[in-house]
Amino acid sequence: MAHLMRAAATLLLVGSGAVQAKLPEPSPEAKAKAEEAKAKAAWSDKVAAFQLCKAQDRVATHYHKEKNSQPATVTTPACADPGPHVPPEAAAAPAPVTSVSVPPSVAQKK
Repeated sequence: MAHLMRAAATLLLVGSGAVQAKLPEPSPEAKAKAEEAKAKAAWSDKVAAFQLCKAQDRVATHYHKEKNSQPATVTTPACADPGPHVPPEAAAAPAPVTSVSVPPSVAQKK
């Protein structure tokens, strides 16, 4: 029994070294694809929150209509529509390069 336990411990120690191996750096394409997936997931979460908000509004309206009561005057933020999905590359388009004016005092030092 002790022999079996010692063998299992040895296998665990040897196996744990292989598990801690460092993975290579992802390629730029893989990084871009991961960023796109992350942005799309965030947008999907916003769409789900918007749909939930609209459904809650419909339920509250129906409840007050059936009970013939007035809703309590509670200020809640309006449901914010996230709009269409915009990929990160299109959202973060590079700003146009403009010329920078240099003050005359700095220009004369050259």
